[in-house]
Order: sequence, then structure tokens, then C-alpha cells
Amino acid sequence: MDTVIFGTGGLGRAIDGALRDRGVEAHVLGRPETGRHDPSGLGRPGLVIEASRGDAVLANIRAGLVAGCHRFVIATTAWDADREAVEAELVRHGAAAVVASNLSLGAALFFRLVERATDLFGPIEAFDPYLVEWHRRSKVDRPSGTARELAKRIIDRHPAKTRLASVDGDASWASAPDELEVAVIRAGASPGMHLVGFDSAGETIELRLTARDRSAYAAGALAAVDWLFRTTRAPGFHSFDAVVDELLGAPAPALSATA
Repeated sequence: MDTVIFGTGGLGRAIDGALRDRGVEAHVLGRPETGRHDPSGLGRPGLVIEASRGDAVLANIRAGLVAGCHRFVIATTAWDADREAVEAELVRHGAAAVVASNLSLGAALFFRLVERATDLFGPIEAFDPYLVEWHRRSKVDRPSGTARELAKRIIDRHPAKTRLASVDGDASWASAPDELEVAVIRAGASPGMHLVGFDSAGETIELRLTARDRSAYAAGALAAVDWLFRTTRAPGFHSFDAVVDELLGAPAPALSATA
């Protein structure tokens, strides 16, 4: 079984290192000059991990499918416009993919803490929620995929918030009561910080997730891989939440060098 990682950036290299620690060697592929990978050059992949960039996801998944792969982990963000097309291709080929805006196990549990906090503070009008995220200067998408997921979960559960706030450049601008305020910072080399707060006149409560490096994302990617190999999964997309739910039951790892 060949393992292919699309993406030679920090995330792809981190996942490659985690696989090598298990004795699994992957083919780590950067962006080809043509912009599209030749399926005939992928070998016979039993696993494809997508960790490149949003505008390459659809073409990369198609290449993996044509090469015969039926198990995918998609860790890339900023490809929302292609989600329907990617899932349709997976279903058509009978393939399954774990999809996550953030593969960190800590982030997955942080999402649940934020949901619970929103359930508690949401009905109390005095507490206003907000979201702050900080990533390295070179990160392209704003807000990040993790921030968008956090915002979605807050808005889905908060009785007074229905949409994200957006600044229109007018000096007199102010967010409406039904808008969730999101602040985005792009500076330095931070691998990722997300802060969710609930503020009132007399006190502020904050939950913070700070990534120190990409090892947490690599560990989550391997957990997703184990989940895919543990049993046959239905074609299409699968949330990382399903992986976490099963992981909390402490099943034995499934993928090794002999898988």
C-alpha cells in the first residue's frame, strides 16, 4: 500500500514525520508545474492525505481517486466552493474522507467546550461573545478555517447571534447586536491561537487554544487514518468529530508499516 501526502508545507512535513515514526514511508508531493498531478505517477495509493492549498484540493482528490485510492484525510482549508464537487467525486468512486478545518485533538475538544460555554452564557443577555484568532503573517485565509468553525458553532447555539460581523471601512461602523465579532491577526510566526470570550459590564470569561507547533495536527491526522482503516466507512465526507468520539473509547491503532 502506498501512502501519498499532497503538500510539502509545514503540515505535510509534520504528518510525514509522524508516519515515519510508525515505520510508514509516504510519498510527499509538492505542486506540479502543470498544476495537476498525473494519477499514473501516484502508484497504487491506499491512503491519500491532502495538506496542500485550497485551490488544489479538488484536482488532488480527483487524481487520488483515479489512481484507485478509497481512503482520504483532507486537512486543507479555504476550499468551501469545491466541497460539493469533492464529496460527489468521493461518493461516485465509493471512497471515504475524514474532513477537518483543524485536525488537532485538542482543538476538537476545544470546539465542544466552546459549544458548552455558549449554551451556558448564550441565554444571559449581559454576556456578549467574541472571537479572536492569530496566525503567522503568511497565512492566506482570513478568518482561518478553525475560526470559521468556531464561529459557526457559536452562531448555531447562541440565541442572539445569527451572522458574522463585517467591517465595511466606514469610520462610523459598529457591529449589530445579532453579529458575532471576529478579530483576525496576521503577524509574526504564530502557528495558531484562537480565543473565545464572553464579556459583560463587570467580568470577562475567556477560553483560549494556543498551538505551539504542528505536531498536534499530525497526531490528529494519524487518528483520522486509524479511524478510516479500522473498518469500512460509508462513501463521502466524515467529520473529525466521529474520529474523536471513537478515540475517546481508546481503540487500538490500526495503521502500521504492514497495513
